[in-house]
Amino acid sequence: MAKDYKQIISDIRKRIFHPVYLLSGEEPYYIDLISDVIEKEVLDEAGREFNQSVLYGRDVDARTIVDYAKRYPMMASHQVVIVKEAQDVKTLDDIAKYVEKPLESTILVLCYKYKKYDKRKSLAKIVEKKGVYFESAKIYEDKIPAWINAQTEASGYSISQKACIMISEFLGNDLSKIANELSKLYISLSKGSQITEKLVETNIGISKDFNVFELQVALAKRDVMKSNRIVAHFASNPKENPLTKVVVLLYAFFSKVILVHAMSGKPDNEIASAAGISVYFLSDYRAAARNYNLDKLAMIIGLMREYDLKAKGVDSGSADGGELTKELIYKILH
Repeated sequence: MAKDYKQIISDIRKRIFHPVYLLSGEEPYYIDLISDVIEKEVLDEAGREFNQSVLYGRDVDARTIVDYAKRYPMMASHQVVIVKEAQDVKTLDDIAKYVEKPLESTILVLCYKYKKYDKRKSLAKIVEKKGVYFESAKIYEDKIPAWINAQTEASGYSISQKACIMISEFLGNDLSKIANELSKLYISLSKGSQITEKLVETNIGISKDFNVFELQVALAKRDVMKSNRIVAHFASNPKENPLTKVVVLLYAFFSKVILVHAMSGKPDNEIASAAGISVYFLSDYRAAARNYNLDKLAMIIGLMREYDLKAKGVDSGSADGGELTKELIYKILH
């Protein structure tokens, strides 16, 4: 059967188990979340020593996995077999024959990451009848702020809008990284406290005034003075904001500005969805679209490619990363 991750975890904690779980999809966060709950909570510490096996796809084949799955538990009601990186098992579908008649005392967990398992294959079809098939979809970047809000609320905290935006823009849609950084913030807070931009700045290392996202806003407005202040900060702190990172994020920003140009006159939510951004940020992209015509934007995209190569040492001469960043921003603005 197909279920959402909350229902799967709830069932596990109620001791409602299934003989096989096929966890598949582009977003690894939920796959890890479910497998971690099974790994840590199905058996107690003593039971895990004798009845839990963690295998890795690159090291095993289908026959080995089935051999483990056919073992009976020792002094426990269940044994757990977790196959991490199951996408590396070349003969994975060969497990289908075992899944047709699985041992009820075995909980087999297949963590198939970074892509969807082909549901046309026999393994997926049988798992949907005999066990749990879960598909973990990637979350679009414009949905990340809402996800962060939901995560903090579920953990007993709140987060300011500015702090939420800083984290989402800095970490993108890498849910594992975001969850990890939020966990670090919770340590210094009492339940019910709010995560502020100051806390994010101090603990995650995102300056609320001098970061690539503030640079994007300054460039969107063609604010030369503010852009130069931010770039001067970058030059004095090259490890925090290397040219490679600046180029990647600005390339994404200006590519989306081109899309906003092309969708002029469309509803805000339609543009934001197509660009993969929050409606909250759309005003910055509109400002950039007003301040840079399409010819200038095409030139800027060309600059990104040029300075990406320079950041990697191609035709960069004796200029360091800070000097190259200043040079790039000057060419964008003028």
